[in-house]
Amino acid sequence: MRLEPGDKAPAFALLDDTGKTVKLSDFKGKSVLLYAYPAAMTPGCTKQACDFRDNLKAFSKHDLVIIGISPDKPEKLAKFREHDDLTFTLLSDPDKSVLASYGAFGEKMMYGKTVTGVIRSTFVIDARGKIEHAFYNVKATGHVAKLMRDLEI
Repeated sequence: MRLEPGDKAPAFALLDDTGKTVKLSDFKGKSVLLYAYPAAMTPGCTKQACDFRDNLKAFSKHDLVIIGISPDKPEKLAKFREHDDLTFTLLSDPDKSVLASYGAFGEKMMYGKTVTGVIRSTFVIDARGKIEHAFYNVKATGHVAKLMRDLEI
């Protein structure tokens, strides 16, 4: 199942890299850019996270809160944050249930083979909790720049 603009964003309550529970409802009244990535500290995911980090001020000026979500455990996310000086929320979804509810976990093509895994995706959730944009199968490199163009940031 893939989310479409206008759909209600699936609620979540997940641990962040410090072990604190973070809920989507914590951001009520704010717009959220939730991006799903396969694994912390891998080349592509690091590139994407650093691109978000380097453009955080531009997203903030448009009142977008950045949140990354992956199946990694909080301890690995803490290392990722520290190693790459990441300054936005990183959430742990080890059972992949939230990723699946967003359509960001399932079958995908990788090197010509069908595999099951995290589908690199980005969602813009408006201040009312509705999906404003849903981008699936995005590339790690260049995605943030394309996203900024698409969102006119």
